[in-house]
Amino acid sequence: MRWARWSGAFLSLVLTLAVMLRPAPLQAAEKPRIQAEDYAIDARLVPQSHKLVAHAAVKFVALDDISIATFELHNALRVTQVTDATGAVLQTERSSQTSTVRVFLPTGMAKGQEATLVFDYEGVVTSADDSPVPGLKLAYIGDPITYLLYSGRWFPVTNFGIDRFTARLNITAPAGYTVVSSAPANTAEGFTLTSNSKPALDEGPRRMKRGKPAAKSVPASETPAPVAAKNGTSAGENVFHFNWNKPSFPGTLVMARFTDTTVHEAGLTVHVYFLPEKQQFAQAYGETAAKELGYFITIYGVPMSSELKVVQLPDDSVPSTWSPELVGLAARYIGAKVNYRLLANAVAHQWFGTIVSPASRNDWWIQDGGARYSETRYIEYASGPAGAQEAVKDMSVGALAYESVPLNQIGTMDTFDPTFQNLAGDKGGMIYHMLRWVLGDQKFDQAMRTFFTEFSGKSIRLKDLQKETEAIHGAPLTWFYSQWLDSTGAPEFKNKYTVFRIKKGFRVVGQIQQDLDLFRMPVQLKIDTDGKSEEQIIDVAGTDSTYTIETFGKPRRITIDPNNWVLKNSADLKIRTAILRGQQLVQQGSLAESLREFQKAVDENRISSLAHYRIAEVYFLQRNYQAAANAYRESLNGDGEPRWTEVWSHIQLGKIFDITGQRERALSEYRQALQTNDNTQYALDEARSYLVHPFERPEN
Repeated sequence: MRWARWSGAFLSLVLTLAVMLRPAPLQAAEKPRIQAEDYAIDARLVPQSHKLVAHAAVKFVALDDISIATFELHNALRVTQVTDATGAVLQTERSSQTSTVRVFLPTGMAKGQEATLVFDYEGVVTSADDSPVPGLKLAYIGDPITYLLYSGRWFPVTNFGIDRFTARLNITAPAGYTVVSSAPANTAEGFTLTSNSKPALDEGPRRMKRGKPAAKSVPASETPAPVAAKNGTSAGENVFHFNWNKPSFPGTLVMARFTDTTVHEAGLTVHVYFLPEKQQFAQAYGETAAKELGYFITIYGVPMSSELKVVQLPDDSVPSTWSPELVGLAARYIGAKVNYRLLANAVAHQWFGTIVSPASRNDWWIQDGGARYSETRYIEYASGPAGAQEAVKDMSVGALAYESVPLNQIGTMDTFDPTFQNLAGDKGGMIYHMLRWVLGDQKFDQAMRTFFTEFSGKSIRLKDLQKETEAIHGAPLTWFYSQWLDSTGAPEFKNKYTVFRIKKGFRVVGQIQQDLDLFRMPVQLKIDTDGKSEEQIIDVAGTDSTYTIETFGKPRRITIDPNNWVLKNSADLKIRTAILRGQQLVQQGSLAESLREFQKAVDENRISSLAHYRIAEVYFLQRNYQAAANAYRESLNGDGEPRWTEVWSHIQLGKIFDITGQRERALSEYRQALQTNDNTQYALDEARSYLVHPFERPEN
């Protein structure tokens, strides 16, 4: 279960991306005025000094008549000079509040006009302090892993996640390091761009001076001598060339002393770049990624590339990332048990994001929801219907966590806002799930394949998806999309029925009730009888929908939507959504508000082990150890759902007894933890370690 991911020592466990981030204030979505089309970037990475020195030519088009061009750039990077196509130096203005650089254009640009600007910039990138997303490290230069994510805006970006672009990169790195990015390294035709050798900018970045196709390599040295090489490198450096010439989002690169483990399967090639301590798991992750690629090809068609790179990220950044031909996973998700769910989500972005992408932030759910539901479909393929049902329940929790916000209004939020993340990923995923129910499996898969074929390499809107699905469905689906994108909330079904004895068996006359007047969906009914179970689909419309069903055996139970095809509310989901909101508030530092959310869950279910466990975590953070111990005891005496709450409650109680100097009682709790035989999030390993060495409270 997804909840199991969130078990363990609360201070050391990083939650999913939506939980990690502080919400940004609502703001009106500003209309973009320029669109980047192509980048040629020459960058030198110096991990020993955490420094980046870069020279970037950006080709862009004006979407309106403009006199200022605005680009997003990481605040740790200082622009030293911006020049135009004639080589003239242009005036710039830096805004740290918005992580932008404004470039003043003396003669302006007319709508539709293209231009190229060249940025020289540099900086020391070490922490999240200057990140474009407050509190989240999206870029870092240093050992053991340097990572420059596209979302970190390490190069001048326009309209993040929307403007598709091509890119050619020359990355200079110390010898012994491997640089991983979109496209194969050292095989694309290279180009020379240095501060002493600038291109003929009037021809644009696509026609720059060409160099040798492979990287220059000079002898490694512990302290490279600053001797200029012919290609602009110094002794002890290599140059990695990358050329991604299909418009997409090829702006991520990762550098470390990686080992390349290569897996070939069914015409697909997966390269796994892990550090030595994770190398033992590389083969398994490569094989799993290849299987996921193969599965998605069967339902979506071919991706942009038959190759994929799986690269290790550090634990202080995002859980996962993606770009064309590349996926990254945080080290904590790399272990003996392959985290195939997270990997499947990242791999699915080779279609949802790389092949098609949102035309606006309001359309972002088409991308992230598609990848989220692809994860669920792979779970169904790999683990069967039961595993898929748990994944659907997880999506439902995220979809209803902020149910008062319409999905078509997420464009007013930052893309890293937890509300945005929950709605785009989870509610978006549920829309695909329900669309599959409405269309049927065969038509749904046909619609997806046609969708990727027709809109390959394009930015898409809701109308594009609606057009394709309606064409396959053979009827308008305005009612469906309007209901789930324009409206809020979800039905909470109630069933009233009477059973009558008839000549051929039994007749059930009933009524499905729910509180949304405009609601309309086909809903499945399952009737358990003395004989075999029977199913029937009821077209539910409005608050009251009647039905009549005849059965041979006597009905014993009638279940509405037994396979969870419809997003609906329930007492269980209310508990889980309150807990999710509480967890996000904890991550934001709002402990008092989080307790109120957790208490809502307890009010719904007094014996919810999970709700009491989360309350205990907050008290533990506040160092209110008596209250924490009481809550952990309540968790142990609760309903035991999910199962991992038992083992971790014992461990946490052991920690409290260690902190308060009661070693014998602590040992008893650790032993009881071992007796559960539940190693969720390596719980048993942690319990064994505290049997040897008492837990010590970390300093503030």
